Amino acid sequence: MLEHVTATRYVVPLREGGSLPGVVEGDDLGTYVVKFRGAGQGPKVLVAEVVVGELARRLGLPVPRLVTIELPDAIARYEADEEVQDLLNASPGLNLGVDLLPGSLGYDGSRPPEPELAARILWLDAYTANPDRTWSNPNLLTWHRRTWLIDHGAALYFHHSWPSRTPDPARFARQPYRAEDHVLREVAGDVRAAHHELASWVPGLLDEVLALVPDPWLEPTADLPDPTAVRVAYQEHLQARLEGVEAWLPQGVAR
Repeated sequence: MLEHVTATRYVVPLREGGSLPGVVEGDDLGTYVVKFRGAGQGPKVLVAEVVVGELARRLGLPVPRLVTIELPDAIARYEADEEVQDLLNASPGLNLGVDLLPGSLGYDGSRPPEPELAARILWLDAYTANPDRTWSNPNLLTWHRRTWLIDHGAALYFHHSWPSRTPDPARFARQPYRAEDHVLREVAGDVRAAHHELASWVPGLLDEVLALVPDPWLEPTADLPDPTAVRVAYQEHLQARLEGVEAWLPQGVAR
């Protein structure tokens, strides 16, 4: 399971994103960017953050450390901003903490990653259907001269239809990926070579990363009545996507 931390102080909101994450101090003396369970997108965003982020980590991509962070009921007591106070009051219990990288800068292309790393990142985004790694929303940081991946909550879009539609792994498997606007497209090496390098590792990692997701974030549906069934559905979708690679692997990206 992910390391568990208890929040001791809410510091400041980060208003760059739509979900209003905030900087929070933990009882381990660490500082985290917290993605709140009570935000408008709901816990599915936290699931995507864990599954994609921890899969990336196991594939050797730089991702800040993720933790579950317990938000005490009283943490909103001294918060003056009503919007933030409402969010904190809606998010007691388990939330997601992302290790704050002090002094990191948003990616601007001035120090691009090596072509091989850029190709691996592009492959991961195509595989998990992540629409957010564009110049308008790079979701990359530069820290200690390395490129770090953040904010994967928009990936795995298929789970947002589960309350009203029976899960359909085949539909996700054949969904193409638009790489034209990817922030690393012009610097990426051979994405097909990245696929051959990484894909064989994924089946053995899916159970491991899905087990890291706390049960309360795995919302049941009529077709998925418990956390075990929800995890199986995620695994089926991601395995089907892997097997349908020709439908989504970006073409013509190799330098």
